Amino acid sequence: MNPLLDKLQPYPFEKLKQLFSDIKPNDAYKAISLGIGEPKHPTPAFIQKALADNLNGLANYPTTAGSDALRSAIAGWLERRYGLPKFNAATQILPVNGSREALFSLAQTIVNPVPGALVMCPNPFYQIYEGATYLAGAQPYFVNSDPARNFAPDFKTVPADVWPNVQLLYICSPGNPTGAVLTLEDWKELFDLSDRYGFVIAADECYSEIYFKSEAPLGGLEAAHKLGRTGYPRLIAFSSLSKRSNVPGMRSGFVAGDADILKKFLLYRTYHGSAMSPSVQAASVAAWRDEEHVAENRAKYVAKFTQITPMLQEVLDVQLPDAGFYLWAKVDRNAVISDTEYARRLYAEYNVTVLPGSYLAREAHGLNPGQNRIRMALVAEVDECLEAARRIVEFTKKLS
Repeated sequence: MNPLLDKLQPYPFEKLKQLFSDIKPNDAYKAISLGIGEPKHPTPAFIQKALADNLNGLANYPTTAGSDALRSAIAGWLERRYGLPKFNAATQILPVNGSREALFSLAQTIVNPVPGALVMCPNPFYQIYEGATYLAGAQPYFVNSDPARNFAPDFKTVPADVWPNVQLLYICSPGNPTGAVLTLEDWKELFDLSDRYGFVIAADECYSEIYFKSEAPLGGLEAAHKLGRTGYPRLIAFSSLSKRSNVPGMRSGFVAGDADILKKFLLYRTYHGSAMSPSVQAASVAAWRDEEHVAENRAKYVAKFTQITPMLQEVLDVQLPDAGFYLWAKVDRNAVISDTEYARRLYAEYNVTVLPGSYLAREAHGLNPGQNRIRMALVAEVDECLEAARRIVEFTKKLS
């Protein structure tokens, strides 16, 4: 067996299952889960129809590069959304089966597993970054999120002797779980470092269409264009329909950016067997071409967050994020309690599931930046989320 598999940690939800294994929750309350970031809003009917109308595509083997129609639809969305110049849809865009599998497989394409090879990522983080790193034969280097920087990672804390060994850098903006969005200055810092040391930037942007301000979050490709970086050197952006269009089960997304890297990535994926179903491709074309359903979806999140955040601020240290559908709350403001114990007791007494923040981070540079925090995914409809918030407030008041 591959010995690198032994380096993988249990997924956060497996840890959560173990944490709750000896608990029978209070059956006076209906179960509500804020633990998993799985969109619960209904899938738009026109996307379902496009999928059903194209089931004849199941009779054909799909190409890994995807159809011209899909790549063209993605290019059009990128150009409209970020104000970008015209894409070469044949060389700068590649459909993928959701951002998760692409984030994993890019590391297998990029990393040269020489001794000392590093892949850098924020801490806390999406666990795929870590697993992809280990299975590519490299080691992760974690950059802790800084509350003073609105939870964005502070790359100035990285020692100078680390950077020459970095081959790939994962960045998530808007961030999971913190909701932090990188500024143009942040992107310039990363691009300057990439120019100096030659690493590839993997920009995970799957939460880009859920935001709470009038201005949409800045994307990596957009930042590169504004900074005059023609051709997006050493930059690959990842996006997905899962959150934007409420189709997590469709597994549809794309990567876009540096054409030279995407050429190698396509080669890898051709052997990996990662082609998207023609039926899913057709439904994806419909989704990427429509913005009305995206605005309606975003309005639902705005309504939830603007009601629930002030409620929770009565008892927890929590702020409205820049973007995304998570609240990242500190639980020990008025009581000495760990994130794991808070989650256990909330589940036992009020039948509400939240995810301990320490499960989303690693001990690095003397601390676990997720410790004593919880992640709440406000993915259900507003009434269910409001009921969960009321129970959390009642529970937390009892603690203090």
